[in-house]
Amino acid sequence: MKKYLLLIFAFLTISFGGTAQEVLPLTLKESLSYSLQNNVNVKNAQLETLISKATVKETTATGLPQITGSFGLNYNPSIPVVFLPNEPPFGDPSIPGDVIPARFGLSYSSNLGANLTQMIFDGSFFVGLRAAKTYRQLTDLDLVKTENDVIESVKKAYFGVLVNQERIRLSQANLARIDTLLNETRALNEAGFAEKIDVSRIQVQRNNTYSQLERSLTALEVSKQILKIQMGMPMEYDVELTETLLELNPREELDALLLEEGIERVEVSQLQTNLELTHLDLKNNQAQYMPTIDFVANAQRAGAGNSMDAVFNKQNWFGSSLLGVSMSIPIFDGLSKSARIQKNRIQMMQLENQKFFLNENIKNEIYTAKTNLKNDLTILEVQQENLDLAQEVYDIAKIKYNEGVGSNLEVVEADAALIEAEINYLSALYDGLVAKVDLEKALGLLKINNLN
Repeated sequence: MKKYLLLIFAFLTISFGGTAQEVLPLTLKESLSYSLQNNVNVKNAQLETLISKATVKETTATGLPQITGSFGLNYNPSIPVVFLPNEPPFGDPSIPGDVIPARFGLSYSSNLGANLTQMIFDGSFFVGLRAAKTYRQLTDLDLVKTENDVIESVKKAYFGVLVNQERIRLSQANLARIDTLLNETRALNEAGFAEKIDVSRIQVQRNNTYSQLERSLTALEVSKQILKIQMGMPMEYDVELTETLLELNPREELDALLLEEGIERVEVSQLQTNLELTHLDLKNNQAQYMPTIDFVANAQRAGAGNSMDAVFNKQNWFGSSLLGVSMSIPIFDGLSKSARIQKNRIQMMQLENQKFFLNENIKNEIYTAKTNLKNDLTILEVQQENLDLAQEVYDIAKIKYNEGVGSNLEVVEADAALIEAEINYLSALYDGLVAKVDLEKALGLLKINNLN
């Protein structure tokens, strides 16, 4: 399978610039495998899982040492003046005023330092780390949900193409059959053994069949485009499906599916994970009542001078350092944390209600899907029998007409009944396949049943 897909990718890459439309033969499993690697929604869901992994690393980093460096260079065009009292023992009697102006500082100063902060205790950090890992689990579940949705869409689109292909085949066979009858009737009319109305009647039937064929050809092209969009395949390429509706609808497989109990749906896991995230948010708000403790360290060197050269003279540089512990204690925040905690508890109640409703809804989906599949299988059997009878009626009417004991009208009516029976049979076959997909989805077996 992987080798085949690699060949497809290489084929697309090499011939992408060509003008001719390349035809790629695909089975259903190959189409599903291709779509799970190329569908845009799947790609985005995969990227979201990478974002969640980066979020875990980002959250973890907040608990590691935080180190920052600093450098400053200052120039004072005018050094500030500080006023001192003109009194003993520093007073100057020669100055008539009450104060002595003094300049403290130099024209140039510089500093270079490093700061380190290490978290010792922060309740929110540990809760946040758990929440980030839980969010990663949620994105993994979102990816599974997206893959299931893509599988469902691709399968139904694949079946749509097969139905249109089968309609074209039947329409072509019907057209060939009617053309033969039309030519025979025209010959009889020219020989005087049939009326003109007999020819016209068959011509009308022939025109209707031809119109049906043209509609089926158009529908086939549209359904192929839809399939390629669901798969994530470029529009420049054509696909040729190598399976038939009958091959994809084995009765024993359908009967076995009706006995399945199913597994836990990914939607339930998603809701449970959201519930866990809300619970962690509640714990985070509760943890904010606790103090936070950090270790701090600082080292710095500073220098100054009246000229730029003097600033960077090592004799004018002096160092200083600091070690300490800081604690932040929340006292009163206007009850905002209390309100957030209350909101979290209400949100958890909402999610519990949604969980109960979802479980009940899944039970109903399973029951409905199984009932629809059973009903479709019964209808399929009836339509198969009806198709066989319509074919038998047409064959008898044709024999009677050829032997001159039957009318042209009987043949035309039998042909119309046969075409209707073929259309009804195809519809029943398609409905059975769609019902199977719906039941696989309801049972949570879409990905398991289609990629194993």
